[in-house]
Parts: sequence; structure tokens; C-alpha cells
Amino acid sequence: MSAFPKAGIAVLLLCPALAAAQSAYPHRPIRMIVPFAPGGAGDFVARILQPSLTEILGQQVIVENRPGAAGNIGVEVVANASNDGHTLLLGNIGAIAINPNLYTKFPVKPLRDLAAISQVVDVPGSVSVHPSLPVKSVPELIAHLKSRPGQLNFGSSGGGSVNRLETELFMKRTGTSMVHVPYKGGAGAAVTGLLGNEVQVMFITFSSALSHTRAGRLRMLAVIAPARLNNAPEIPTMPELGYTDLANGSWQGLYAPKETPRAVMNKLFNAAIEAMKKTDGVRRLNEGGVSVVVSRSRDDFHKFNEAENQRFALMIREAKIEAE
Repeated sequence: MSAFPKAGIAVLLLCPALAAAQSAYPHRPIRMIVPFAPGGAGDFVARILQPSLTEILGQQVIVENRPGAAGNIGVEVVANASNDGHTLLLGNIGAIAINPNLYTKFPVKPLRDLAAISQVVDVPGSVSVHPSLPVKSVPELIAHLKSRPGQLNFGSSGGGSVNRLETELFMKRTGTSMVHVPYKGGAGAAVTGLLGNEVQVMFITFSSALSHTRAGRLRMLAVIAPARLNNAPEIPTMPELGYTDLANGSWQGLYAPKETPRAVMNKLFNAAIEAMKKTDGVRRLNEGGVSVVVSRSRDDFHKFNEAENQRFALMIREAKIEAE
């Protein structure tokens, strides 16, 4: 009789069952957590991505908005979910790369507690103002702010948001000052504040500002992108105006709980890549000012996350920004 340990035999018997379970994935609806309220760029991307993922994976993908704590609540929901691939996060630059460097006592660490699947989009930013403000360019905005130090308000989607960080850096570079007004629930609430003139200035995603700009409800002064955008070629970029450190947009990507099985992760990576090739989805994203950007591999996306965390850690230290 073989001396092979009974535990070893049990593992061998279990392996085919595990493999079968993973190959059957997904076997129930999938939650895609958006850590911000409806109306922002994350929700916009999720609603376009959702039907494509549903079709490719063969199970209903349900978008679930879980706003709060600048995106940390949604991150925590996914980090604590079962690692079977049925709960995903559509995370962004703020929740994944900025928050860990601001909310240092928050128990969930995205690099440690989440598994990176793939980047899906990059969302250019914009410098937008309420139309009542008598400025039509970034230089005019700077002059206006310098003549009224601390008298205007700028909005953000929270103390650790990318739009707050960008505005703080802008004020430091230009020697201007405004009062920070953070909004709970993500960019949607902050945009409402800008539309209602509760705040006069906001570094907002291009997609969130575009329709309001075209309707005359906002005035876009510049885009935060390395080159002018095809659907707004008349708007200058911040690098053109001399602000080369304000060239990158707000990327978004998919994540799963840590230790999600490799076979499931590979299936999700392939599904994400395929979904971002769907012609109708690409068209709708581009019309909204969003660019499709996918990762070459899961490992590449993980390394990208590490680099972004390091980049924002340095920026936050230099700007002496603290979470509010």
C-alpha cells in the first residue's frame, strides 16, 4: 500500500473539483463596485463597460455605487469580499494611488489587499469655471485669483481626490489661494456644486464637464492631457500653458480581492481587453471624452499601480497636502 499521506490524496482529489469550479466561473451575477456616486466619470465608464462584460462573461454584471470616504468605502467592500471573482472594483487614480498616501491609517491598502486586473480607460481632466466668473483663459483666471486671494471657492470630490490634489498644485505653482469645498459622493455632487455656483472653480474630468460646457452651464479653460482632444480641439492643454506636471488624466481599472484564483483573474483580464474593443462602447467613451487604454498584462498593471503610488506620494509631500 502506498505511503502517500492521506492529506496529499485529499488535495489531489480536490484539485479537479477546484479546477472545474474555476472553469465554470462565473456561475452567478457579478457585482462591479464603483466607489463613487452616480454622475461622475467612474459611473459613466461602468455603465458602458457593464453590458460588454455581461455579454462576454455570460453572467449579469451589476453596477453598484458605494460612495464614501473619497472612494475608500468601495475599496474596502471589494477587499473584504469573497475572492471568487464575483465582486470587482472599478477603481481610479484617487482610490488606488492617492488615498493610500493621504489616509495612511485606513486599514485597507489597495496594493496589498486587491489584485490588479487591467487598466480600461484614461479620463483627461479640465480646468472649468462657473460662467459667471469673468475669465476666459487660465492666465485670466490666475490674475483674477491673485486680485482676490482666498475669496473664491474650489470644489473637489473629497480631501484625497485627484481634483483636489491638482488644484492644490496649481495654486502652489501660481501663488494663488482659494477655499477648498469637498463634496461627499464623488464628482457628481461636486459638479452640482459648481453648476450652482457654490464653488467657482474645479479641476474636473473632461467627460464630466463636456456636456455642461457645450450647454453653456460651465466654461472650460484648459484640458489636463498631453495633447489637445479631438472633440474639443479649441481648448488648450495645461502643458501648452507651461504646466507640464498637469498632463496626466485620471485612469481607471478593474480589481478583484486579493488571492482571487489565477484562472479567474486570467479570464477577467481577457474579458476586460475584449470588452474595451467593442466598437459601440469605444465610440460612446470617446464621445464622452474618455480614451480606451488597456494593460499589456496583469503584471504590467500591477507595476503601473506601484509607480503611480510612488509618484503621488512624492507630489503629496512636495505640496504638503493633508487629508481633510
